[in-house]
Amino acid sequence: MDKIFKALASEPRRRILEYLAVEPMTVGEIADNFEMAMPSISKHLAVLKAAGVVREQKRGQYVLYSLVVEALTGQLYGFLAPYCGDARRILDARPKRRGRD
Repeated sequence: MDKIFKALASEPRRRILEYLAVEPMTVGEIADNFEMAMPSISKHLAVLKAAGVVREQKRGQYVLYSLVVEALTGQLYGFLAPYCGDARRILDARPKRRGRD
């Protein structure tokens, strides 16, 4: 859980997640939306990947980054469940996955 909060603590990382929520993107496409160098974007993507909310997939000479929606929402709902009835209901309604219960 600490990794997700570390990832979400940064405004640039939250913006990256917003872009990836629309469509998968390369680091260059993401960098086009920021006034920072691609190595800085790559570092932010590494934090998001370590938190499990972004995945990368090699496509030819490019790496495509995409949002792992289930990981992001699952961790956040899991955190909120003790405090929020809606989050508890959403978690309870999700199909159980083998080996992860």
